[in-house]
Amino acid sequence: MPWKGIVGKSFSLSEFDSYCHTIQWTAWRPSFIVLHNTAIPNLAQRANGLTLDHIKGLEKFYRDEQKWFGGPHLFIDDKQIWAFTPLNVSGTHSPSWNKVAIGIEMLGDFEKEEFNSGRGLNVRRNAVAAIATLSAILGLAPETMKIHREDPLTTHACPGKNVRKLEIIQEVTDLMISRHAGEHPIKPVP
Repeated sequence: MPWKGIVGKSFSLSEFDSYCHTIQWTAWRPSFIVLHNTAIPNLAQRANGLTLDHIKGLEKFYRDEQKWFGGPHLFIDDKQIWAFTPLNVSGTHSPSWNKVAIGIEMLGDFEKEEFNSGRGLNVRRNAVAAIATLSAILGLAPETMKIHREDPLTTHACPGKNVRKLEIIQEVTDLMISRHAGEHPIKPVP
């Protein structure tokens, strides 16, 4: 299968929301979102976050070295959201779920780095906002989100012990409610 290409653009939270509203979800529609952390590079190794050169380097790594047909859909750092594999095509990020889920990589090693303070907290806030946007647009209940270590074919603790799934789900739910106050509520998955 040929390389699917990358978007290669960064967005603020509001720009990302606007961008997602322009996407046609007809060729592929994900069933849930999978949250990851990059581990390498970590926050300390990318003191100024990710740049276009870093994103192009990741494209080369996935395409030329790994020989994958795509990569994760998003890379999120403490400043922005990078669109990588187009959101309306399947990517490569989690062995069991590549064909059915959006993959979001958070810059950091949250097995060791903080996720509740400093730059890690900013990554967390950006990830929560991106997940809330995608969940609302795609009609996904936040409870359907998975973390990479839940994949039965995964052998490592991604996205790290400092990422607690239930906390993220609650933050996504709260943000969706605050953004859409007065609209129809999101129905939880039974």
